[in-house]
Amino acid sequence: MDKVVLAFSGGLDTTVCVRLLEENYNLEVVTVCVDVGQPKEEVKKAEEAAKQLNVKKHYTIDGKDEFANDYISKGIKANAVYEGYPLSTAIARPLIAMKTIEIAEKEEASAIAHGCTGKGNDQFRFEAVIRSMSDFDIIAPIRELNLTRTEEIDYAKKHKIPLSPDKMYSIDENIWGRSIEGSILEDPANEPPEEIYQWTASPRNANENPEKVVVEFEEGIPVAINGKLMPLLDLITVANEIAGKNGVGRIDTIENRMIGLKSREIYEVPGAILLIKAHQALEELVLTKDELLFAEFMSTKYADLVYSALWHEPLREDMDQAIDYMQRRVCGKVVMKLFKGSIIPLSRKSNYSLHDIEQISFEDKENDQKEVEGMIKYHGLQANIYQKLNR
Repeated sequence: MDKVVLAFSGGLDTTVCVRLLEENYNLEVVTVCVDVGQPKEEVKKAEEAAKQLNVKKHYTIDGKDEFANDYISKGIKANAVYEGYPLSTAIARPLIAMKTIEIAEKEEASAIAHGCTGKGNDQFRFEAVIRSMSDFDIIAPIRELNLTRTEEIDYAKKHKIPLSPDKMYSIDENIWGRSIEGSILEDPANEPPEEIYQWTASPRNANENPEKVVVEFEEGIPVAINGKLMPLLDLITVANEIAGKNGVGRIDTIENRMIGLKSREIYEVPGAILLIKAHQALEELVLTKDELLFAEFMSTKYADLVYSALWHEPLREDMDQAIDYMQRRVCGKVVMKLFKGSIIPLSRKSNYSLHDIEQISFEDKENDQKEVEGMIKYHGLQANIYQKLNR
C-alpha cells in the first residue's frame, strides 16, 4: 500500500483527512506536526489524535528556532507587513511545507496531503512549496470532496472519529502572532469580544504607566532587549510579553484573500509590532532617503509575495540579497515607549547614523546660509516656467 504524508494539526479538517485518505484513496497515512510555537497543548493534541486514529507513524518536529532564525528574521529585516499587519501565519507555512517534504522523502511516500479547504490561502501556501521543491503528488481531500464543516462533523460521527471539543473561533498561533477568525467575527458589523484575546491586554486594562523598552540591533536583527543579549526565539517571547501587557498589537482588518474574497481577520502581534516599529525607527537614522524609499517599496512587495504563497519566487530571494546588503548598517539601539496600546520611538543611536547634529543645528556658523540661495533659485525651475506661461 502506498504511503501519504499528511500535514497534521489534530483539528477537525486534518483528523477527518486521515480516514478519508485511508478509505477513499486507499493510502497508508503518516502524520507530521511542525511546532512553530503554537500552544504546547495543541502539539500534544495532535500527538494524541494521531495515536487514537492509529496512523502508521506520527512525527512531531520542533521548528521554533529555525522559524525564528530563517524566516522571522527575514520578515523583520524586510518590515514584512501586509495590509497593515505583520505576517505570522503566512510566513510559517513554507517551513511547515518543507518539513513535510522531508518526512515524505524519508518515508518514501507517494504523495503529500493537507486539510485545507478551497476557500482559504493555505492551500496555495502548502502546494506552491510542495510543487516547487518536490515531485510529490498532492491530495487535498476536503477540497476535492467539496466537504462543508457540517459534513465533516457528520462523517466523523459516522466513522467514530474522536474529535476535540468544537471551538467557536478558528485560531492559528505561532511565536510571531495569533490570527482569529470565524463565528461572529465573520460579520464586520460585530465588535470583537474581549474573550478572543490572549496575548494582549485591552488598552483600558493595560499598564497605568508608560514603559520604555530598549531594543538593540545587529545588521537588522534584534539581538538584545533591555540590555540582555539572547537568541532571537527568546527575544521574541520577551517582546510578546512586554508589548502585550501594554496593550500593543491588536489588529482588526478586512483582508483580501488570494481567491478574491474579503474576510474579517483579527490579529494579535505584540512582539512583531514592537520589533518592526523599532527596526523602522533605526532605519530612519542610518539609511539614506533613497534607500528608505526603496526599502518601503521592497517591504510592500516582500509582504505581498509571502502572503501570496510565493516564498520560493526568485524575486524574494533577490530582495533578500539587497535587503541584507542594506541591513549591514542597521546596527544600534532604539528606545520605544509603550502606553495603553500606543507605541512610539523615544530615542535612537547608531555608529552608522547619517544625522549630523552640528550641521542641523541652528547655531551652526561654519556653513554659510547664503550659499543655499542658488539652489533655491533653480529648484522647481521647469514648474516655475510652466506657471509663468499659464499666467
